[in-house]
Amino acid sequence: MLFDFGGTLDGVLPWKDRMFRLCRAEGVMVTPERFDPLFYGADDALVRAIPDSLSLAETVRRLVAGLGAALDLSDALADRIARRFVEDAIGYARDNISLLSELARHYRLGIVSNFYGNLAPVCDDLRLRPLFGTIVDSAEVGWTKPDPRIFAHALRTLGVEASEATFVGDSLARDMSGARGIGMAHIWLAADAASDSRACCPGDPVIRSLGDLRGLLL
Repeated sequence: MLFDFGGTLDGVLPWKDRMFRLCRAEGVMVTPERFDPLFYGADDALVRAIPDSLSLAETVRRLVAGLGAALDLSDALADRIARRFVEDAIGYARDNISLLSELARHYRLGIVSNFYGNLAPVCDDLRLRPLFGTIVDSAEVGWTKPDPRIFAHALRTLGVEASEATFVGDSLARDMSGARGIGMAHIWLAADAASDSRACCPGDPVIRSLGDLRGLLL
């Protein structure tokens, strides 16, 4: 079983959407149309530009610092948003440790993520790393989802064929289409109630939380 990271293992929404909601909750009056390109700019600036040992907290702090500079946020406000983001990620991941431990007793687990180059220590911070046989970070291998090579690399590391594996992720464009392209079964995590619940392929499972995997796979 392969999993996406951001928006799947560390929270119920992608980082961009979670960061936007936190900004709005802190009183930052910004529209999605303005926010999205600013977030992507701050996000792209971290890829292969941060130490590969950087912690989750420092990674988020640097991301929010870049975003905060673009939005003209005070240092105190940026620190508060970063702290809330990290606390939410830690809480969500720890809530799912039991489920992932159960899955690890039945399946070989791996992570495939478009990340910055430091995903392994971030997973250490969330206590996830011991459960996964491989952690594939796009900045390390040079391919990003939905490129089939990044999925194939993870499967080779686990010694599993695509036809024997299942991918769980929150993005139709990156996760579901990428898994489909390599012939791997896929489960869409559509946690946001506003999401269109139609899967990319007829008969594909759609779940609203990782806990729903118990009924499907255990």
